[in-house]
Amino acid sequence: MANTMDKAVLKQVQIALQNADVELQDINKKIWSNPELAYNEHMAHDNICAMFDNLATTRSLNYQIRRKTYQLDTSFEIEYKKGDGGQVLVFNAEYDALPGIGHACGHNLIATSSIAAYIATVEALEALDTSSLPGYTVRLLGTPAEEGGGGKLRLIAAGAYKGVDACLMVHPVTQGNNDASVPGVHIAGPESFLANNKIRIRYTGSTAHAAGAPWEGINALDAVVSAYVNISLLRQQIMPSQRVHGVIVNGGERPNVIPGSASLHYYIRSPDTKSLNALTDKVIRCFEGAATATGCKVEFEWINSYQELKNNKPICEVYTETLKAMGHQCFLSDSEMKGSLDGASTDMGNVMHQVPGFHALFQIPTDDGAGNHTHGFTAGAGSSEGYRRSIVCATGMAVVGLRVLMENEFAKSVKADFERAL
Repeated sequence: MANTMDKAVLKQVQIALQNADVELQDINKKIWSNPELAYNEHMAHDNICAMFDNLATTRSLNYQIRRKTYQLDTSFEIEYKKGDGGQVLVFNAEYDALPGIGHACGHNLIATSSIAAYIATVEALEALDTSSLPGYTVRLLGTPAEEGGGGKLRLIAAGAYKGVDACLMVHPVTQGNNDASVPGVHIAGPESFLANNKIRIRYTGSTAHAAGAPWEGINALDAVVSAYVNISLLRQQIMPSQRVHGVIVNGGERPNVIPGSASLHYYIRSPDTKSLNALTDKVIRCFEGAATATGCKVEFEWINSYQELKNNKPICEVYTETLKAMGHQCFLSDSEMKGSLDGASTDMGNVMHQVPGFHALFQIPTDDGAGNHTHGFTAGAGSSEGYRRSIVCATGMAVVGLRVLMENEFAKSVKADFERAL
């Protein structure tokens, strides 16, 4: 570590995590065993809040536990505060699952790592000398509906990140095998996540008997098929780093009725918001062209937009140094690597455009190297090794968080890097 204070910080963090191991394993298992979809994560919400009710009593810590916060029934905020000034640190906890495949993106491990980092930060602050600080605020923020629902966008709009000096979280990925003896690689500042526009498209024509008088109809399914083909043709002209993909949601009801209504659901992705807007314009013309060709009316419903990540360099550097000091392999970026979340998107990107942020990746073993959003990854996210590696990340995040709270010069460097990136 960089100095003796850092060693003392690391030691206190590790003691706190060891003391909370039983509770952390329990909450991880509860979240993983009870997968809930976006904005319906009621059990996760209640179990996490109940855990802190218990910790507040058994550890005699003044946790402020707020349920159903920011106009969201499955968001919560756990706050620990001393004084009226100082830095404000937030750990994001995600806990939504995927339809039919449970925690196939490992959000149970995201929640567990943030809960662990939060506990370790608070308990280390109690053990260390903070008498020279004007104060500090540490929060654990429950962030529902990352999987397409844009929960953090609603939290931003409601003011959840107002006045925050740093916001931290990590995300699991596959390591390409199921050998727990192979050390996982950690990526402090991934660059492969993309900005993302989500859109629903509906075509309206008119029905007719498909055999008796098809010429009397205007076929909305033809518009959908034409749009799908148009997008497929567009793909050969887009950049290798860009993605356009979607599904046909509705193509009609019966074969003998010309469909009067049909719809699609599409995601459009690009490395940054500027290039995403240009790509989106091209995609919209594909949809509009299909409407013109078939005589249908087209309507667009914009769901939400996820922005690209802006990882904070000073935070990434300290996290990397900390994990390396613990004997783990950690890189500042994934520019020379291919990972299971290359091309993915997250609403944490939007948070990073509001406050200094951190969204690291860590590898877990999975059956046959199964990637995110598969049954194999679900199993890996529920494994004891997956839990163990999430605690390694929690250690790194807590050390970073403590430096934000306790070292004014480091906090200034974090803020300066954020402002340069805007």
